[in-house]
Amino acid sequence: MGRYTRLRRIRKMDPQRDHEEIFALLTRYEFPWDYLQGVSVAFLRDYGVPRISRLLDRTQEFERAGQKRYDDTVLIAYEMVRDGLDSPHGRATARHLNRIHGRYRIPNEDYLYVLATTVVGPKRWIDRYGWRPLSWQETESLALVGRRMGDMMGISGVPADYAGFEHLLDSYEKEMFAYDPANRRVAAATLRVMTDRYPRPLRPLVSRFLTAVLDEPLLTALGGAPQPRWLRAAAHRALRARAAVVRLLPPRPGWWGFRHRPRSYPFGWTLDDLGPHWAHGRPLEPLADETSPLENR
Repeated sequence: MGRYTRLRRIRKMDPQRDHEEIFALLTRYEFPWDYLQGVSVAFLRDYGVPRISRLLDRTQEFERAGQKRYDDTVLIAYEMVRDGLDSPHGRATARHLNRIHGRYRIPNEDYLYVLATTVVGPKRWIDRYGWRPLSWQETESLALVGRRMGDMMGISGVPADYAGFEHLLDSYEKEMFAYDPANRRVAAATLRVMTDRYPRPLRPLVSRFLTAVLDEPLLTALGGAPQPRWLRAAAHRALRARAAVVRLLPPRPGWWGFRHRPRSYPFGWTLDDLGPHWAHGRPLEPLADETSPLENR
């Protein structure tokens, strides 16, 4: 198999029909590391909106169990698509997610924005720092998987395509990004999770490296100052150098699909393990095509 064999295969596929298969190839074989980085930046973008960060700050989930909160978010998305979004397991995962969200009064537009960050964030990261840009089939598959997730969660007004998600994200951030002390607290707790895997002496440098790749509107909303130009340039060059190296490597073999290895669950997990402790064992919320959790609030 050559480096571009999967891309040639993807280009022959129809996103409307094959979006889940394309999404799996994209996230598990072509760009597993880059996709996770894009999702991580998406987490931080959520905190630029005070209404979202205040809710997260009140729950204290990131302060008390930041690593578990991070792992749970990644794993729930993985579990939803593992066997197919409309498989029994995919639908059970969506009901579990609805159960967690059902405790809070979250406006529909905030759901839409958070969903948009998980679609647009990975696309923008990969196009900038991946070993190749995404094809239009991969781009639309991100959007179609995000759209189906939104439908299963009962979110109304979900965009039909990637362009719609991108417009939603940019317009929402222009209106809603603003500094709030809660933004800083939740972002700082998340950055600690992201840097804790590195040796302690390196953590301050890694934290500065991570903030060096964030755009100025987001940094301002999080209460951070832009890193020096030399550090931003160095971070950009380092990531582009990594992309150049990855481009020369052989493709990930079919038997070695990426799977997240969460630090919170070294011995494995069940679906009921994911989420806050109070959600464990509670009755599942119905899916949107049964009855919408948003409409029942």
